[in-house]
Amino acid sequence: MSVIGKFLVSGAATLAVGFGLLAVTTPSHAQQGPQGAYCASNDNRFARCQVPWRDAVLVQQASKVRCIRDQTWGFDRNGIWVDKGCRGQFAPAYGRPSYGGPGPGWSRPPQSFQVRCESHGGSRQYCPAELHRDDSVRIVNQLSSADCRQGRSWDWSRDGIWVDRGCRAVFVVDRRY
Repeated sequence: MSVIGKFLVSGAATLAVGFGLLAVTTPSHAQQGPQGAYCASNDNRFARCQVPWRDAVLVQQASKVRCIRDQTWGFDRNGIWVDKGCRGQFAPAYGRPSYGGPGPGWSRPPQSFQVRCESHGGSRQYCPAELHRDDSVRIVNQLSSADCRQGRSWDWSRDGIWVDRGCRAVFVVDRRY
């Protein structure tokens, strides 16, 4: 390989490493929508998502890796942070310590959100979502021909919704503030 070829290959490698470091350390804006903001730790890398809120709650986990507050996700003065593969939908939180004021665009979190949960092969499936004691959960669209009966083939706790015995459905969580 010529000297110029080696130089070009070396330069390309340096740029790739530089852009990789930039991607890891540069804060990104969360993808915001009507249900809050999506933030993701891709390839198990630390990521930070800027949001105009004082604190956040995880409303639906999108990763197989459990998202656990202060372990694989958290909130600080710079926004939401995620790590070790945690990906999820976040919303503004209330009743937690302030981290510097609401900022522009601050609003009440969604009054409800949806979670799709499916039991395949008749086995129990757990669908993580951060739920509160006063929330209510109900089926809005049953996807299976198998019976979906609360307490028998589906139910919920503060960590999420579970389905069993072939129940597949879209659930809505209504927030009670």
